[in-house]
Amino acid sequence: MATTETETIKKASPKPRAKKAAAPAQVTRLRIKVKAYEHKVLDASIKQILDTALRYDAKIAGPIPLPTEIKKYTVNRSTFIYKDAREQFEMRVHKRIIDILDPSPKVIEALTNLSLPSGVTIDVKMA
Repeated sequence: MATTETETIKKASPKPRAKKAAAPAQVTRLRIKVKAYEHKVLDASIKQILDTALRYDAKIAGPIPLPTEIKKYTVNRSTFIYKDAREQFEMRVHKRIIDILDPSPKVIEALTNLSLPSGVTIDVKMA
């Protein structure tokens, strides 16, 4: 038997797909990554950041300690001779992460006006 065009089109059409559920609204967060060579200075600056954020009733996750990055350098004590006499030096970079969930504009402004000690590096990202 011969099929008509409308029957072949009906057979070839794909099945209707179910609609996907809407994704929940993304929670905006402010991720602050703090680095320093001295852990005492780092902990003092972290405390200052936390106090500022808590003053404006912000939700905080952290501080989360990250692995300490250790850079080692080996140097000859003397030039040309005495290859066996060497000195080793290391630099330790301590790191912490703080997440501030749903930051208000007041919190962001207060954190930008914050003065931290020298030797502390801060990276701020909105995620």
